[in-house]
Amino acid sequence: MTRAPGRLRFDHAHVVTHAERMEEGRAARTRLPRSAHAHYVPDARRDPLGVLDRQHEKRLPDLIPLRIARMLQDPFAFYRGTAAIQAADLAGEPTTGAHVAICGDAHISNFGLFASPERSMVFDLNDFDEATVGPWEWDVKRLVTSVVLAAHVRGASADEVRRAATRCASAYRDGLNEALGQDAVERFFRATSVHDGRQFGKDSRAVVQAALKAAEKRTSARVIARITKTAADGSMHIVESPPRLMHVGPEVERRVSGVIESYRTTVSPDISLLLSQHTITDAARRVVGVGSVGTRCYIVVLTGPLGEPLVLQVKEAAESVIHDFGNVPIGTISGVDPDLRAANPGYRVTAHQRILQAVSDPFLGYVTVDGVGLYVRQFRDRNVSFDIPALTEQAFIDYVRACAMILARAHARSPEGAFIAGYIGRGSAFTDAVVAWSHDYARQSLADYEKLRAAVASGRYETADLV
Repeated sequence: MTRAPGRLRFDHAHVVTHAERMEEGRAARTRLPRSAHAHYVPDARRDPLGVLDRQHEKRLPDLIPLRIARMLQDPFAFYRGTAAIQAADLAGEPTTGAHVAICGDAHISNFGLFASPERSMVFDLNDFDEATVGPWEWDVKRLVTSVVLAAHVRGASADEVRRAATRCASAYRDGLNEALGQDAVERFFRATSVHDGRQFGKDSRAVVQAALKAAEKRTSARVIARITKTAADGSMHIVESPPRLMHVGPEVERRVSGVIESYRTTVSPDISLLLSQHTITDAARRVVGVGSVGTRCYIVVLTGPLGEPLVLQVKEAAESVIHDFGNVPIGTISGVDPDLRAANPGYRVTAHQRILQAVSDPFLGYVTVDGVGLYVRQFRDRNVSFDIPALTEQAFIDYVRACAMILARAHARSPEGAFIAGYIGRGSAFTDAVVAWSHDYARQSLADYEKLRAAVASGRYETADLV
């Protein structure tokens, strides 16, 4: 029997609607009132320096003094390096049980500008070393606490600190509702394009324009010009600047070609074809960030058919601190291959980066070497971060609101995004609570910072000159 046109029926599982998930979120307030997020109570057994020591066991020992030095620059720099400590502390905090793809380290310095594949400038999350599936509350609390500490370091008054934190928490709530009001395709692919900052006031517009100008210089060609010199045979070689930039040993150097070939199998066919037209010229170990110092990180210089440079970053990917220190069971989300997730932490980073960002680096890929997971990306693609201490108060407010809106949009991509919106609601019950929690935790982080300073003074840790 022939079915009439337009009458075809499909058997499929019921897809839970946003309305249904929002109702589930509202119902969750009964078992976990939003006010329950208002206070941080430290575990009497907490050992923040012990957490750092556990991390250092798997890191390059010659770089540990540099990591300590970078963390001691100021309380906000310390906080940037303590995602593991906060994950351990959050392990004892109540959550709704709703898990989404999270950044895992969503402090305000992990947002910035970069060029999309279409070469337009976008603003988005830019660090995914800890990205995984986990409690949405953890990202929000890390973000708002970072605002409190950054404002503190900027010398803001108590009222200004609270105002900035409240604007951040409120922007997350509003951004979530805005994103969920869009259809699914728009919500996934609409990037936050940056033009000239015309949507902001005078102060923020000037900051955006300066950042866009600086981004023009953040290219592979500029990197090569700054860190290389021409040898007698005309080839370009990296000039070392220990310990920040050093050539790799002979064993690593011999394996670079194989690493890049294996990595090529994880990118799209067009990028693999493009890479096949480049020759590996040099490789070096490069120290990056604060929390990442001590992990294995390299830059690989490739030369194209016209002599043009392309610089790739190859970076170690350990298991996310959300699991290692936060004790959250490892889970996956639709679209993430659980077998690859288990086999390679580099895949975890790249997969969740693509989920959380509206547009991602087309060179993003991963590889495993001797059981060590690595991920690969462009080293410079007009990416630039904002100088947070230099921002005026209004520009700082605009910036933290933008970060919160981006985080909300990233969380809204997961099915449980509507649950979060239903739980938070449109009022101030949750935002007030998370601001209060973040002030409590900021005080804890400041105390931990002083504890690290005392440990250095007592000789427990060595420090290196800042580079």
